[in-house]
Amino acid sequence: MIGVVGGGVAGLAAAYRLQQHGHEVRVFEASEDLGGLAAVYETAGDPVEKFYHHLSKSEETIVELAEELGLGEDVEWHIGGNAYYVDGVVHPMDTPWEILSFPHWSLYDKFRLGMLTLDIDVRGGIPKFDTYGKLEDFEDVPVEQFAREHTTQNVYKTFFEPLLDAKFGSRKADVSAAWLLGRIKFRGERNILKGEILGYLDGGFGRLLDALVAAVGREHIETGTRVTDVKTADGAVSDLATDSETADGGTVTKTHAVDDVVVAAMPNVLEELTGYPCDIDFQGTVCSVISMDEPLLSTYWLNIADEAPFGALIEHTNFVEKERYGGEHLLYVARYIQSPEEDLWQQDDEEVRETWLSGIESLFPEFDRDSVNWVKTARNPRTAPVYERGYLDMVVPYDLAEDVADGVYYAGMASEAQYPERSLNGGIVAGYEVADRIDGR
Repeated sequence: MIGVVGGGVAGLAAAYRLQQHGHEVRVFEASEDLGGLAAVYETAGDPVEKFYHHLSKSEETIVELAEELGLGEDVEWHIGGNAYYVDGVVHPMDTPWEILSFPHWSLYDKFRLGMLTLDIDVRGGIPKFDTYGKLEDFEDVPVEQFAREHTTQNVYKTFFEPLLDAKFGSRKADVSAAWLLGRIKFRGERNILKGEILGYLDGGFGRLLDALVAAVGREHIETGTRVTDVKTADGAVSDLATDSETADGGTVTKTHAVDDVVVAAMPNVLEELTGYPCDIDFQGTVCSVISMDEPLLSTYWLNIADEAPFGALIEHTNFVEKERYGGEHLLYVARYIQSPEEDLWQQDDEEVRETWLSGIESLFPEFDRDSVNWVKTARNPRTAPVYERGYLDMVVPYDLAEDVADGVYYAGMASEAQYPERSLNGGIVAGYEVADRIDGR
């Protein structure tokens, strides 16, 4: 039997793939809920993700999985409108003419940024088409240095720096240029006349999670069961120890004989179970969904260059029609947290609500609080890595035979599949990678 630690997308994908290869699998999830960051809220219509999700065209594995699970026709591709809030004005940034009309950039600024997004290096006046082919070439380059050299000083100050502040806060100076370049490639497909092409699953990604659980078989999944130890003998994994709570509050401890173990959890869990250390730092997120009677924005994704308590506003129902949610307009408001000491992380739900609504009012004085139906807030202390310089040297290998014991594998967020951007697709890729390695031994 193969034990999988973690019932998020990566763990379930590993279990699914291993079963396809003919292996017996059991998934152990410490919480009562499956799906990790793909968990959902109920609305007046379809469920909606607690943390915003969409697909880029480059994410092919998750689309293939949806097709295998009978959901292929429900994967939809929409234009994800983007805009930028600067000096009290919302500037649409989707079409070439909207970008050309952005008043804070010169024509030269726009040319240099455009060339970077097209993978063309125009430094020195001679276009080069192979500069950006390997992300690892920029792994040790500071992101600020890269952005200034490969665009302009003004583009960095008016565009990249506010985005880096929103994404990494106090850690922005540590970030690698490879992350920025990878993100540009990751989010690169556009309809030149309309904007960026992004994907969503009709009914929400919770449907994919439910279908994946059904494919694995609920009888092969234990929730409320924490793996407490990975035991080895003669250089190979031998057993998993688990604790689960009984109805009367007691604890049942079991030992499960395993041939292999897949740790599909955060690297701190891997270290607790196996002693394998990971130096990657993670940041948390406070993310709320606000239901409103009226729309706030006319775009899907609004980046904020302002002293607001959030770096972006994401109006989900400008991407997916509001009718799916009983006519409610749904707005995501979120901020990354670099330290649990930050004020926002310490706030309770009502205080977070006030922080968000006051921040929205400061940007949009016409905003009416009476239009708000409800606010639901989720927190997670480790939603994304800090992609600092030297990140690839800290990535946890899929196969940990040399470092821990034969039969120990890793498919969590510190894996190579979650670089240069973490995603549901990356979790599925990581799960598949370890499953294929186990089967190919």
